[in-house]
Amino acid sequence: MFFDYEHLPYFDEMFNENGAVRDHYEQVYQQLSRISSDELNSLHESMQFQMMKQGVTFTLYNETQQDPLERTIPVDVIPRIIPANEWEVVEQGIKQRITALNQFIRDIYHEQAILRQGIIPRKMVVSNPYFLPGMMGVDVPGDVYISLSGVDLIRDDSGQYFVLEDNLRTPSGLSYILKNRSWMIRLFPELFFEHKIRPMDEVLNLLLSNLRSLAHPSQKDPVIVLLTPGSYNSAYFEHAFLAQQLGIDLVEGTDLVVIENKVYMKTMKGLKQVDVVYRRIDDDFLDPLAFRPDSLLGVPGIMNAYRAGNVVLANAPGTGVADDKAIYSYVPEMIRFYLNEEPILKNVPTYLLSKKEDLEYVLAHLSEMVVKETSLSGGYGMLIGPHASKEEIQQFREKIITSPEKYIAQPTIQLSRTPSLVNGQIVGRHVDLRPFTFLGKDRMDVTPGGLTRVALKEGSLVVNSSQGGGSKDTWVLY
Repeated sequence: MFFDYEHLPYFDEMFNENGAVRDHYEQVYQQLSRISSDELNSLHESMQFQMMKQGVTFTLYNETQQDPLERTIPVDVIPRIIPANEWEVVEQGIKQRITALNQFIRDIYHEQAILRQGIIPRKMVVSNPYFLPGMMGVDVPGDVYISLSGVDLIRDDSGQYFVLEDNLRTPSGLSYILKNRSWMIRLFPELFFEHKIRPMDEVLNLLLSNLRSLAHPSQKDPVIVLLTPGSYNSAYFEHAFLAQQLGIDLVEGTDLVVIENKVYMKTMKGLKQVDVVYRRIDDDFLDPLAFRPDSLLGVPGIMNAYRAGNVVLANAPGTGVADDKAIYSYVPEMIRFYLNEEPILKNVPTYLLSKKEDLEYVLAHLSEMVVKETSLSGGYGMLIGPHASKEEIQQFREKIITSPEKYIAQPTIQLSRTPSLVNGQIVGRHVDLRPFTFLGKDRMDVTPGGLTRVALKEGSLVVNSSQGGGSKDTWVLY
């Protein structure tokens, strides 16, 4: 299966620069080498069939958001493996980063010390579309703003880890980690148990425990619900799966009502007060009385109940200001300011196009750059210069010149590759990694590994599920 594997000048997760198998991949390599292509493809097809049977889907949209296509997310049968010494550094770096980001969000809605000292431009924060003036002075339980987050990591051609993005609003992908693991254990039991792999068994318990910790101390058995926009949302499978696995109610806006600044869930036995809302609805749609009046997805009055301290919203409204792609460039400064530490994980070098010198440089080197619209995610609003046509580059140039403050640019980094099964052959495909972090009142936990996303198209650097990417199980070794 590896006979025709092409060794290109990228960092390969399984093979070193001389083409030799890395030590932590040796057992996987040996077993896959003994499996026939027919057998491996049969296992792959079995996994895809199970996904379809269990309804593990994701909705794809085109640029106009019309004619959505519901599809399964292809799961690769070849795992990604991370040795313990590598993971220890990654985990420490993520915890450091989330600690600083959480303090930053609290600061900008209270003292604004980092703005007063000029470390981050005030205008960049207060004019950000995700900055919510209504959160000013609101005391959040335990000062926990980012209950659940996903930090996207990549590796460059030397194998060094970099943070590509911070996802702090309503990050998705946790359910796919758990499903990928269960399928790998079922299909490759011998291979799985030959390795000492950190388990995923406690992941949901950790998330639930941290959500429970946010409730008022008087609530010994808090009522927690997962608020979904509904079955037409692209990540609805995940909403339903997590609610079921966590043992909490899955609700839509119409299932909740606010009475005297308290949130109640409608049940067959009457109203039941809700203590914690794990929300998967964006700020704009959360409360038609506070944000978009035309929203039919949210709960009228829930923000008043939140400000009164009668319900917890996880994640807190207004966290999106910290996963804006322009604010991202200042996270290393946040770490130094709030923690008095040097960043363990580096950012990808980033150009802010609101700065004249950065704008001039990027416009002169557009064909070499990755350009992103600061407020978008999911792979939308991007230009990957080396893979773009002259027409696409020119169109993006005009957009940038019209509104440079809406964009950032980064040098094109050739993401690390890992062997993947595509169209019946093992080939190298680019990957990233999204570990998830759970923050409660008294502890922080990082999932052991995370969601490895795979760019299935040859040469593509876009791994997002919304852009047709796949995923694979990630094994962190003891």
